[in-house]
Amino acid sequence: MPSLWIDGKTYEVEAGKNLLQVCLSLGLDLPYFCWHPALGSVGACRQCAVKQYRDENDSVGRLVMACMTPVTDGMRITLQDEGSVEFRAMLIEALMTNHPHDCPVCDEGGECHLQDMTVMTGHNYRDFRFKKRTFNNQYLGPFINHEMNRCITCYRCVRFYRDYADGPDLNAFASKNHVYFGRDCDGALESEFSGNLVEVCPTGVFTDKTLKEHYTRKWDLTTAPSVCHHCGLGCNTLAGERYGSIRRIINRYNGAVNGYFLCDRGRFGYDFVNAGTRIREPLASSGETKTQVPVSVEKIQQLVSEMNAGKDKILGIGSPRASLEANYALMKLAGPEHFLDGMAPKESSLVRLALSILRNGPARSVSLQEAGQADAVFILGEDVTHTAPMLALSLRQAARQVCVQKAAKANIPEWHDAAVRELAQEERSPFYIAATGATRLDDVATKKMCVPLDGIARLGLAVAHAIDPSAPAVDGLADSDKQLAGEIAAALMNARHPLVVSGTSSGCSSVLKAAAQITIALARTREKVGISLIVPECNSLGIAMLANGTLENLDERIKSRRYETLVVLENDLYRRLPSAQVDALLESVKRVIVIDHTTSPTSQKAHLVLPAGTFAEADGTLVNNEGRAQRFFQIFAPEGEIQESWRWIRDICPESRGNRKTAWQDLSDVIEALCQDVPALAKIQEAAPTSDFRIKGLRVARQPHRYSGRTAMVAHKTIHEPKPPEDPDSPFSFSMEGYRGIPPAPLIPRFWSPGWNSVQSLNKFQQEVGGELTGGDPGVRLIDPDGSDSPGYFEDVPAVSTCSGDQVQLIPLWRIFGSEEFSVLSEAVQQKIPGMSVIMNPKDAEKANLKTGSMAVIESGDMKLQLPVSLCESQAAGTVAIPAGYRGAAWIDLPALGESGRGMKNERNPLVPDPDCSGSGWHSDCGSQSDLA
Repeated sequence: MPSLWIDGKTYEVEAGKNLLQVCLSLGLDLPYFCWHPALGSVGACRQCAVKQYRDENDSVGRLVMACMTPVTDGMRITLQDEGSVEFRAMLIEALMTNHPHDCPVCDEGGECHLQDMTVMTGHNYRDFRFKKRTFNNQYLGPFINHEMNRCITCYRCVRFYRDYADGPDLNAFASKNHVYFGRDCDGALESEFSGNLVEVCPTGVFTDKTLKEHYTRKWDLTTAPSVCHHCGLGCNTLAGERYGSIRRIINRYNGAVNGYFLCDRGRFGYDFVNAGTRIREPLASSGETKTQVPVSVEKIQQLVSEMNAGKDKILGIGSPRASLEANYALMKLAGPEHFLDGMAPKESSLVRLALSILRNGPARSVSLQEAGQADAVFILGEDVTHTAPMLALSLRQAARQVCVQKAAKANIPEWHDAAVRELAQEERSPFYIAATGATRLDDVATKKMCVPLDGIARLGLAVAHAIDPSAPAVDGLADSDKQLAGEIAAALMNARHPLVVSGTSSGCSSVLKAAAQITIALARTREKVGISLIVPECNSLGIAMLANGTLENLDERIKSRRYETLVVLENDLYRRLPSAQVDALLESVKRVIVIDHTTSPTSQKAHLVLPAGTFAEADGTLVNNEGRAQRFFQIFAPEGEIQESWRWIRDICPESRGNRKTAWQDLSDVIEALCQDVPALAKIQEAAPTSDFRIKGLRVARQPHRYSGRTAMVAHKTIHEPKPPEDPDSPFSFSMEGYRGIPPAPLIPRFWSPGWNSVQSLNKFQQEVGGELTGGDPGVRLIDPDGSDSPGYFEDVPAVSTCSGDQVQLIPLWRIFGSEEFSVLSEAVQQKIPGMSVIMNPKDAEKANLKTGSMAVIESGDMKLQLPVSLCESQAAGTVAIPAGYRGAAWIDLPALGESGRGMKNERNPLVPDPDCSGSGWHSDCGSQSDLA
């Protein structure tokens, strides 16, 4: 290891790093602006200047930029030399000549990297007394507020947005002292990762517009570590609360998962916690009209006593969006044989297939960080940006791995970002996509193939056969398809870290099996093979590991078992099954109990509704698509009767009601029982410390030490400061009293360090800047290949599509904004939801006598949707994409076959033109409010 001399002290440091990263990793304070651990070095701001000496006899030295200087053995530098200190102070003063004097009213105030670095350099007073340069601000959409006058020209914004996230519509304009960072005209930013500008920007140029709607200073936010609930990736977040409402979500660093960034759905989709659709008190149906009215706890106890006295047969339906603990509690109440996973039957089958592939296959389920290091990628059947956004961001970094490899051969370090990009120009790593239509990753693809679902599966199986001839062959392939399969196979075999990506969103098991087949073939010739399988919800994999029962053949189960009580846990069954089937189910039992946090069609038909806590009001464990168990913690104690779902179930359970001493008292009790009953989940105990964990006898404080207004906040009720709520479920306190040092990584409630008030303070919490958090990144993997012999191949090869005459394949179309159940309740997200439309290939539309803007009607059972037609050359011929997950169009059993003529129709999902609608009233940008509400 190189030996480095800094201000009279000698340090052993890691080779290959730049001087700034090494200094920060050693805990030294050195100001910087343009450098970012994920973006590398470009030397734009010059703020990290230090003095370097040739040897011990050199007393003059020379100024160098630490971020652009590689560490070498025997290097001698000083951070405190008078010349370098003055140089850094001079740069700050120059930046301040145009910076506005608006810190007291700036949204970034108190959490500003520019403030921190100004103080660090010792600059106190401004001598500039002349007119400042000013800019006009732009409208950048519902997520981001723009205040260009605060810019210090560090270039971080465009380096993240254009270079890292490949966003096309944010750029640097003009030159010298008049550089403008924005769009060529007003308009919403197009990238699904635009919200990261809020944290990437070291000043207040880009700020959170949703926070501005209910602004709170950062030191007045109660925070705790959490996990995003909007998809199956399990990105780590920090949620901030004030006055009983969530005010913002920011990224919580996890080096193995989301790293430094979040997608916009995860960052801005939080407002459902504050929405008027929340269930905030127990409700019970009353009278002949079965109107739901608030009920007391005593009435709840009476209803539950009647249920227990009759020894009702209970059917429990769990949820892929509820925690493991809540699902387990319901499983204990109903019994394992009477507990169902709560996923749509086809979705459940696909998730269980994915779980089987991860458990029994030879490939390792990669983390998001590992996905970004893949040097050859093959995606089958997924529009990853819409179904797993942060995985798409990682895959964009994978497409750059050829740049990194070329740079290594040229002795250019990876952190030297400008040189690496200049060397590789536009060259990309092998990146192949097989999909049914256009995807958001098409711009980085080496080649793209648009075919029906069976064509995707056949191509995947052909790739496996090209890798290993003993794999089943695919007959009837066109010569061009054989050539493409051979090209993909060669790219995967020649890669150091090949990655195969697929998932459940296509609704096709053959596609999943094809992805697994490729990894089996690769594993027979190499050790390292990666696979990433996308699952639909935050705990889809977890519920599949916990529950054996599914909603398949539910009608027969109901008739044969004669259940009297149905308990539905955090689930809207109308998103899982046909409405007629759900209606029949709810009418077939004596009582329906729904435990949920948000009103849904299912809760509106329940006899008893119990208010559950959201992620912000409850603790629990989720298992992401990688098989990583992660704990999320309650942010604040809600008012009223809201409590964790597992506590409601505990109170319903006759055993616990009869003897509270033997009942679960806290979350640790539930986890302990779960781990004993379900060995596959036993390791979740390692995901975070237990509730009795203390550091020097102290809990970890949720509130920062500068938190203010604790008495004033309740002055309308009492002049006395109330006692903080008790938290029996975690090591946290609901106050500012507690341990102030660095807690274990799963318990870090905020990133702050003396002199470092911005998110850049994360440097102080990492073992090495850009690496793991101190003590290791949060979470524990539950699934890893066992190293045994590779499993056999899937023998079934799907036949060539047999759509005849006017038949087409109806396939699901998922959207990052619109398809997910709860983010659509956030006003900012609603403004980004695209209009619902049927997407067709122009040739199919011509045969059906349809054109762009023509109106059609989709009917599924008793559901009827009026939609316009959109034409897309990339849509596979013979397929029609139907919006999936939208409110009002939540459950459509796709994929399915339909018929085209003057429209498409199918026995289950008929799609026919609407003769009563010309389409003139359709708003093509955002759809009608009735379709989204």
